[in-house]
Amino acid sequence: MPRITSVEVVDVRFPTSLTRDGSDAMNKDGDYSAAYVVLHTDDADLSGHGFTFTIGRGNDLCAAAAAQRAEPLVGRRVDELVTDLGGIYRELQSDTQLRWLGPDKGVVHLALAAVMNAVWDLAARRAGKPLWRLLSEMSPVELVDAADLRYLSDVLTRDEAIALLAAKQAGRADRIAELEASGYPCYTTSAGWLGYSDDKLRRLCEEAVAAGYKHVKLKVGADLADDIRRCGIARDVIGPGGNLMIDANQVWDVPEAIEWVRALAAFDPLWIEEPTSPDDVLGHAAIRAAVAPIGVATGEHGMNRVLFKQLFQAGAIDFCQLDAARLGSVNEILAVYLLAARFGVPVCPHAGGVGLCELVQHLSVFDYVAVSASLENRVTEFVDHLHEHFVDPCIVRDGAYLLPTAAGYSAEMHRRSLAAYTFPTGTYWASRGASESVA
Repeated sequence: MPRITSVEVVDVRFPTSLTRDGSDAMNKDGDYSAAYVVLHTDDADLSGHGFTFTIGRGNDLCAAAAAQRAEPLVGRRVDELVTDLGGIYRELQSDTQLRWLGPDKGVVHLALAAVMNAVWDLAARRAGKPLWRLLSEMSPVELVDAADLRYLSDVLTRDEAIALLAAKQAGRADRIAELEASGYPCYTTSAGWLGYSDDKLRRLCEEAVAAGYKHVKLKVGADLADDIRRCGIARDVIGPGGNLMIDANQVWDVPEAIEWVRALAAFDPLWIEEPTSPDDVLGHAAIRAAVAPIGVATGEHGMNRVLFKQLFQAGAIDFCQLDAARLGSVNEILAVYLLAARFGVPVCPHAGGVGLCELVQHLSVFDYVAVSASLENRVTEFVDHLHEHFVDPCIVRDGAYLLPTAAGYSAEMHRRSLAAYTFPTGTYWASRGASESVA
């Protein structure tokens, strides 16, 4: 029986600030980074890989917290962990001294996501299945046992969650076959980073349309005149039948958000993303009421399932954009998917960061197969960079994610990438000086 022999935690940073990839109104010069966790076992062919996402400085804090979060796993039998994924989550999450630093938010929660992402990857590898299939083949009771439903019973009880999943069991195989044939629909953000020139924006929008994308997202919020011009370019390229989304990355107060979105309404955006503070539930509700029929989307900075519960209760959002590395891994993500299904809100996961596309493809496929059984108003983000650093990179064709086939959560990075981009000792950073990490 294999056991976990050690935990490796690596501070990995990529110099995306140099090309302004990932730039938006709030985050102008981020270096996309990961606090990367490897659970090593005494079986040379079995390990678990996970991470949480940051944009540069502070990634070392997440890595240090992940090392503490993972410490109790050393020496444990793998089968003990993977047969009780809810139990090990609750054990790690309830560490009282670390919990005091949250709870369920901040660096310690990001660290929990990194560690539990590695545990779920280990479970899928142990089963010889991609994570989406492992989840899709779990029974409603098994899924609910793994989910973190604490503080949710006023809107979703355990029995209600089981019933919701049981109602969608019929047709799972047909939905898998459908996605195997067509893929899961995605949208691109790669054309619309705020630091790109107008010429680059136009060229990338043209390439996106040619590649089969029906949804394109632009960053907005720094200058209204610039946004009007840039939205005009994008709408001109994608045409009246294409879907344009806009993303302000939290830069506005509520009245400013309403005024700004109304000024961009002529370009018929499908949604305004992160129009204000991610914690302002009532602010989102006010914006939604004022800018309809433009939808309101948020969630990449949604710190935990309780915040999402309140967003749903208040009727504050039209699209839920959960993040695979900010919530407490699959256990908490399951809870948010169940809440979204309970309130009828489509989930369109955030994936604008290193490795997030690799993770969320599994989650979106699982949602369609086992939770929502619907593709209506559902489209998952895709950003076309840094995939070359992953052993099992996501594949997008004709504007859709192809189903992952390798066992695991698609989170493993190449050793050569770690050797180059570990901060500050990797060959890239050592050759240029750590000061070039400007995020």
